[in-house]
Amino acid sequence: MSSLLHEVSIGNVTLKSNLFLAPLAGYTDKVFRSICLKHGAALAYTEMVSSEGVARDSAKTVVLMERGEGEDNLAVQLFMPDADTARRSLEGVMAYKPAIIDINCGCPVPKVVKTGAGSALLQNPKTIREIVSTIVRNVDVPVTVKIRTGWDTNSINYLETAELVFDAGASALCMHARTRSQLYMPTAHWELLADLKKHFHENVIIGSGDLFCAEDGVRMLEQTGVDAIAYARGAIGNPFIFEQTRALLEGNVPRPVSVDEKREAIMIHLRGLVDFMGETTACREMRKHVCAYLKGIPNSAKVRQAVTTALTVQEYEGALSQLK
Repeated sequence: MSSLLHEVSIGNVTLKSNLFLAPLAGYTDKVFRSICLKHGAALAYTEMVSSEGVARDSAKTVVLMERGEGEDNLAVQLFMPDADTARRSLEGVMAYKPAIIDINCGCPVPKVVKTGAGSALLQNPKTIREIVSTIVRNVDVPVTVKIRTGWDTNSINYLETAELVFDAGASALCMHARTRSQLYMPTAHWELLADLKKHFHENVIIGSGDLFCAEDGVRMLEQTGVDAIAYARGAIGNPFIFEQTRALLEGNVPRPVSVDEKREAIMIHLRGLVDFMGETTACREMRKHVCAYLKGIPNSAKVRQAVTTALTVQEYEGALSQLK
């Protein structure tokens, strides 16, 4: 099974393994990316960054591209409706010295789709090609693309899109194995990932969708033949998923994560957010993460309840001291 765990080269960037953290709006800030990298992720993507926001030098946008601790390879994911918007943002993006630029053509969220960005682009793959070729011509770093299988079940077009993307010069393609209309239900169609890799066996294909535990990651690699996997929701509250997956792929039993380790991980995460955004904002932002970290821990409901009003690090420490 260890042959499934290997280095991956995306353009001129060589990554130590094929276990990635997918971009997640509201979650993959520089603090969480750094934590996942420490636990074994080989690459971590930023939250979606608006190309229009970068072009306008929006402070709330450009801060998303700040490099995290230990982030040697910064992968910035951009979203935009067209090639011109992409072009206007590139000077601002390159100021942050990314190692990889990723183009989001898969986000299903209505506020993104209604602008013509995200998975809306799947309705016009030629626009995706124009965006990719424009960025490839203007930067000296690898360009990758994130897609879904199509807009809906009547317009499955991932093979057509992939051909255009690679012809335009993309170095890798990540596919979430659902259509836009399916959002996150029902089960992801991993067989389509296998089909994508079969048709583009010489290109780097990254799989995403329904990766909630280390065993899921191993199964995706075994069943689809993709070159790498990108954990999304499965990594929220569980940055340990990367080292657990590595252990399984190396033929070992993943070590259990103790309550004390989770408590420590929460506090490391919180203190990192405090340094990044200030105590009050960090404490509010951390609430959603804590609920995920505590999932499955017996009698943790009272702790989750306590952190819903916590506004200081000390209050978090007091709440977490109730964990046994």
